[in-house]
Amino acid sequence: MRSPIDPVALTQTLVRMNTINTPGHEDQCTNHLEQLLTQAGFTCRQVEFAPRRNSLVARIGRRHHKLPLAFTGHVDVVPLGAAAWTHDPFAAEIVDGKMYGRGTADMKSGVAAFTAAAIDMADQIKDTAGLTLVITAGEETGCEGAAHLINEPEIRDLMGSAGALIVAEPTSNEPLLGHKGALWLKIRAKGVTAHGSMPERGDNAIYKIAAAALALQNLDFHQAPHPLMGKPTLNVGVINGGINVNSVPDAAEILVDIRSVAGQRHADILNHVRKVVGTDLEIETLIDLESVYTEPSDSWAGEVAASCPHGPTSRIVSYFTDAAVLRAPLGNPPTLVLGPGDSHMAHQTDEFCPVHRITEARDIYAKAIHNWCLS
Repeated sequence: MRSPIDPVALTQTLVRMNTINTPGHEDQCTNHLEQLLTQAGFTCRQVEFAPRRNSLVARIGRRHHKLPLAFTGHVDVVPLGAAAWTHDPFAAEIVDGKMYGRGTADMKSGVAAFTAAAIDMADQIKDTAGLTLVITAGEETGCEGAAHLINEPEIRDLMGSAGALIVAEPTSNEPLLGHKGALWLKIRAKGVTAHGSMPERGDNAIYKIAAAALALQNLDFHQAPHPLMGKPTLNVGVINGGINVNSVPDAAEILVDIRSVAGQRHADILNHVRKVVGTDLEIETLIDLESVYTEPSDSWAGEVAASCPHGPTSRIVSYFTDAAVLRAPLGNPPTLVLGPGDSHMAHQTDEFCPVHRITEARDIYAKAIHNWCLS
């Protein structure tokens, strides 16, 4: 009989691999996880979207009248920041019940917990509908790894559809029902340069982009507030233009962050923005990630939530996840965001994850796998 995988030790192993994005080098993690999963009977495939930037899909089970349960998580982490760390960010040191290190909360603990649960259950579920694990690179910079993954026909075939999806992002093991979408745009204005003392001979691009920014300030999305997500939002976060004070600028741009709610189509939002800023400006889409939402009344979500310490909840997370990319290819299954890390520790100096939550998550995931595959 196979020895159980310790999710705490596996978290430590993953955290000790430096996968700061960029350059990422997530292959350190995916190679290790592939070895463990292959030994447990999973069929594994890795996909590289850039040198040493690998995502991993693992599948166990057989074609069945019921679709598999899917888990997803990423193994890249954000940079350390300028502030000094009290604990070595790649030592995965445990102090007073907390594991410190970059990625402990966001989200190597979640990946380790569902990998451990999947391996521990492998022999029992190999002849059932089974599991699909999607472990990605490049999530922190806009879900690049997941986007590349779904464009590989062989991988799409291995993934297939899923009956339900758990995203192991940090929620303190509270089962949350989704997140807003993200549509990031670059809007450019072009003009004609001239000497600053003769502005009438030029065409000032800054005036055009400033007018566009002001037009977007109070954009009406014509969208009723969502019961959990509230209203969609828009923020102009960056403005660039001009090269020196005594020249008429011939180029200027703004970067726009739109957060959509369930029920909004990004194509409709983009068309609306085009009408508001005018047809003379160029619009480039930087990130296009649809919202993710599961109704609180969903029976599977309620069943999983019943085994969580918080019980059923009616909340969403503030950040976006790979589910925005993976959910449609998986057949739009009901989705929960549920992981051991604390969301307030994500991207922080001295990031940590409470150790008990890692084993707690493993147990929650194992029960979800048992109920899905064996009940």
